[in-house]
Order: sequence, then structure tokens, then C-alpha cells
Amino acid sequence: MLDKIKTDIISADKIEVKEVRWLWPGYIPYGKITLLQGDPGDGKSTFMLTLAALLTTGQSLPFCDEEIEPMNVIYQTTEDDAEDTVVPRFIKAGGDTTKLHFINEKEKTLTFSDRRIADAIKATNAKLVILDPLSAYIGGDVSLNIANDVRAQFNPLIQAAKETGCAVVIVGHMNKMGGTKALYRSLGSIDVVGAARSCLLIARTDKDRPDERVMAVQKSNLAATGNAVIFNITQDGIEWVEETAKTADEILSSSSSSSGRPNEQITKAKEILLEMLSDGPRAQADIMSRMEQERIGKSTAIKAKSELGCVSTKEGKRWQWSLVAEECVNDTAECY
Repeated sequence: MLDKIKTDIISADKIEVKEVRWLWPGYIPYGKITLLQGDPGDGKSTFMLTLAALLTTGQSLPFCDEEIEPMNVIYQTTEDDAEDTVVPRFIKAGGDTTKLHFINEKEKTLTFSDRRIADAIKATNAKLVILDPLSAYIGGDVSLNIANDVRAQFNPLIQAAKETGCAVVIVGHMNKMGGTKALYRSLGSIDVVGAARSCLLIARTDKDRPDERVMAVQKSNLAATGNAVIFNITQDGIEWVEETAKTADEILSSSSSSSGRPNEQITKAKEILLEMLSDGPRAQADIMSRMEQERIGKSTAIKAKSELGCVSTKEGKRWQWSLVAEECVNDTAECY
């Protein structure tokens, strides 16, 4: 006879409300699962190792102004060896090897339900765990196409992320279904996407630019969808290029188009600046609010400002932008 479980009711006023914390605002939340997907050879592992290198050395993540403290990262992969591929790439990206850690899998391969993941996070105080690829770590006896299997295997990993407050990024491949929404390009059951709070896509932008990639948000349950990030994969590592407002669906459906090249976004940003500043100076906060509404990144707005020759002046505690500033011409105001 099964033990009867007491029904425990919790009133909402007893719940301690908390804000979502972000490792990379708009892209990778703390204490949650993030899924990073892409086709083989599109640079997913290189992308994550580069982010890990930035985090271990306390450098800001791409197009993010937030300062961070150097942090520990756990990196697990079955696709590359640590000694001849992972660590050399990490060093080349400028990472601190004392802060990159691996869970020894020689005796037993890890799965999402393995308690060693939570134990390793606590032992190292890691702020990010990377599991690459999904198909290797979900478990050999789990079918990716069966929703109940997928959800049951994800639940312990979801709990480990919540319990430790660590960000967990799972790297996965996409299926070959063309002409469909980006979310349905995930391997296996849609519950794979359902288990993640943030889903990111890495894809090539144009056949004429073989080194160029774009990282876009496929799904975000916790915040407004952030701008996509364009970057190049070079012999020296990743070169960050620009933000773009193209969506994951638009990127996958554009096999030969420009995929939202930065100059298109800068042109749009210039038009907005000319419209807003035509009658005189405007508060920088108002301008950035409008740019955000138009899905134009801060770095793109600043670049457009520079190309238009706009200047900033400080009025009290607030910065203003203007097309023409007599104060700057007369050197009577602090401008940049």
C-alpha cells in the first residue's frame, strides 16, 4: 500500500519574489537551462569556449557593459579531447586555465541526472556549466523523440541549476527540416526546447562570407528577445562584429540574403536619430528607449551617432544627444 502524501498548500504571499539573474543579459540566465543549437561545423563549441575564456578572466561578454568578476567554468564534451583540442583552444582565446574545470568521466559517463554535476558546481563554485553535445549527455537509454523520457531526464539537471544558481548551457545539433520555424529544427521531441528557458541559434549568414556567423535567440521565456550577434571565426579566434535585429526564423530562411548586415541596422539607427534630433537635443535615455523598441542595439546606436557626427552634452546628471551643439564648438561643455 502506497503511503499517502499530505497535501501541502502554499499561499502566494508566502513566496519570496526574486528577479531573474543573468550571466549574459537576454541570452544566458543563472539557475536555468539554456540550449545552444546549430549545424555541425558552424562554431558552437568555439563560441562557448570563447565565452568561457572571457568569463574566467573577468571580461565583459559581447555587447554587454556589465562588469563581472573572474569565475569558474565546468566544460564537458565528448566530441573533442581536452589535451589536444579543448584546452589549446581555450588558451588561444585568452582563458585562465586555473578556472576551467572538467568532471572526470573515465569510470562513468555523465548524464543530465548525474548528481556529480551538482557536486562539482558546489566544489568549484562554478557559475557556468557547458555540456556538449546534448545527444551524449541526455543518457544512452533515453529516446530524444519520446517526450516523457526527455522531460524525466531533464528534471534533475533543471533542479541542479536551480539549487546551485549556476547557468547551464547545453550544446546541440539541429535536424535537417528546412522551411520550418527555428524552434522545430531541434533534434528530438519539442520537450527538449520546452525544458530550456532560453534557446540560442548559431548559423552561417551568407555563402559569400564563409567565416561569418550569427547567434540569435530562438526562444526566451524570461526576457524580451535580445538582438542577434554577428561574429567572425578566424585563425586567431572569434572576432565580434555587430548586433542585428534579424530573428532566428529570418536567419534560417535567408540562405543567400544579407541576414541583417550591420550597415542596414546602422542606416535605420541614423534615420531614427535624425528624426528624434531634428528639433533639438534629446535625452540619451529617451533615444536608447526608442532604439530598444526598434530592436536596435546600444552599440549600433552609438556607431550611428558617431557616423552622423552627433555629440553628447551633460545637463545636470543627464546626458543629451544633439546634431549640432554650440556648447561643444565653444568648448564650454563636457562632450564625448
